Amino acid sequence: MARTENNALLEKKKEYFENCPGCKIDRLNEEQRGVPYRNLSYIWTVSLCTALPISSLFPFIYFMIRDFHIAEIEEDIGFYAGFVGSSFMIGRALTSFFWGWLADRYGRKPIILIGISSVVLFNALFGLSTSLWMALSMRFLLGCFNSLLGTIRAYASEVCREEYRSVALSVVSTSRGIGMIIGPAIGGFLAQPAEKFPNLFAESSIFGRFPYFLPCLVISVYAVGVLAACWWLPETLHMHDKKVSERCDSFDVVEASSEESDEKEYVTEVKERKISKNANLLRNWPLMSVIIVYCVFSLQEIAYAETFSLWAVSDKKYGGLSFSSQNVGEVLAISGFGLLLFQLLLYPPIEKILGPITVTRISAAVSIPLLASYPYIAMLSGITLHLVINCASILRNTLSVTLVTGLFILQNNAVPQSQRAAANGISMTAMSVFKAFGPVGAFLGHKSDKFLPFSQVMKWFSSY
Repeated sequence: MARTENNALLEKKKEYFENCPGCKIDRLNEEQRGVPYRNLSYIWTVSLCTALPISSLFPFIYFMIRDFHIAEIEEDIGFYAGFVGSSFMIGRALTSFFWGWLADRYGRKPIILIGISSVVLFNALFGLSTSLWMALSMRFLLGCFNSLLGTIRAYASEVCREEYRSVALSVVSTSRGIGMIIGPAIGGFLAQPAEKFPNLFAESSIFGRFPYFLPCLVISVYAVGVLAACWWLPETLHMHDKKVSERCDSFDVVEASSEESDEKEYVTEVKERKISKNANLLRNWPLMSVIIVYCVFSLQEIAYAETFSLWAVSDKKYGGLSFSSQNVGEVLAISGFGLLLFQLLLYPPIEKILGPITVTRISAAVSIPLLASYPYIAMLSGITLHLVINCASILRNTLSVTLVTGLFILQNNAVPQSQRAAANGISMTAMSVFKAFGPVGAFLGHKSDKFLPFSQVMKWFSSY
């Protein structure tokens, strides 16, 4: 009986509608069984476009606030810098659910194009900021219109065949992780070009008068290229009558479980997880539990991202590593390369063997002693220090992205297609609220002559 019901669902799945973009993608996935490299490249470039503007300002925001001459004493610079860093997350928290709702109603592609356009415009204007209020406004508006991450996560789970969904979501988290590494490198290397490269940029040029415009311009130019490429982005949302949409949604939800359950469990799963199009997402406990874990992890992640560079360049007497900016760049570059290799080559088979829940649990468990060990790494010196910090950084980044990828998979499996973008919008809203506290907390701990001890930060998060 269960097998008959399973086969009936499979037969219904094969019914396609000519003018439905979601059906076209499903038909294409049925016909082409190879790795969808083209679609993965779209996901990669869009996710990278999302991540670059988030962290690119961290290396120069302190100097930008200083040049605004708004701080009465030097210690107040960190206070204002924290609010500029958090304004992006506040804007994203206020609008993520709205953009997710629009993506579920009108399609993924138009929302993705709007988000990329916001990076082109508002990120460039942020580099031209001449006052604190202009910087705050541009970052806030960028966060309000930057709807890419939640929508692209929903898109990644729909554009590929079932066996490649873990690869697609790992591409999202990998490109996002690499963007969080490359972003600060772009900001630190290209900010104040007239001072660093006087032979190329004159003081009277636009880059001399606006010393933080060049890194923002480079990211905006990249976003222009992504916007042009995504004009041919295939839509994945099913757009036909409501009855058929609900039928497809129900199949999408139970499709993953059908391959892993016996017939008896499969029938139960179909009955329990057949979600209507108008179901209340806030009452979906599997979804809410994943979002809660994601929020807690996001707070730790943004605190680590902002504190690591400050800790590395601070003096040994303050518990730092006494690294130069070049040393920090080398660590970030090596960890980024290691992360890329792991996510593309090792994560898919590991996730296939262990499953997303087990992989997420292992990553979270190993992260605790790893973060707790960072204060003791500062006691090392010489080649031993460089070797250990590079290994720790690679391991920490791979665990971080592995955990995020597992959460992405669990989140998208908890809802039907008609609610995926909205579910990701709720996730982005909650995560952005948590991340908004990260920049404020990190920069408020900053003083002109010392930093909040990194050991206290890492010990607190590891115990939490």
